[in-house]
Amino acid sequence: MTSTTFTMPLDTPVGRLVLESDGDVLIGIWLPTGTARALGDGNDAPPVLKDTATQLEEYFAGERTQFDVAIELDGTAFQREVWAELSRIPYGETISYGELARRVGRPKGPRAVGQANGKNPVPIIVPCHRVLASNGIGGYGGGLPMKRTLLAVEGVTA
Repeated sequence: MTSTTFTMPLDTPVGRLVLESDGDVLIGIWLPTGTARALGDGNDAPPVLKDTATQLEEYFAGERTQFDVAIELDGTAFQREVWAELSRIPYGETISYGELARRVGRPKGPRAVGQANGKNPVPIIVPCHRVLASNGIGGYGGGLPMKRTLLAVEGVTA
């Protein structure tokens, strides 16, 4: 059985994102460094993609601090637990990978949570950019300049 997905491009201050939906919920945000490409211009995109685009535009304009878009995260139970904890990090705040590991009950597993963090299918909405290495900014799937820009949008310097 194949499922239909819909994509929509969105130009942002961090580059072109590709939003992906199953028609009902957001299932992915592809960063500019990713391999996804949007099919079409987004004019016939489902409402969830148009709503996501609006909320992201508001975020980058400094007008939105929380997202309320329907998402579905496809991953292991551990990954979903990490992503749920990421969603609890308030706008404008950061934590370390070690702290994230403690919060999910794996105090000796900052690398494991870092790997789960890196597999986050909806970055920005699930704010994986708010997790920093104990000795600096750490990595980011979209690159360190993008991570710094996202943090700067939220008033955090890293």
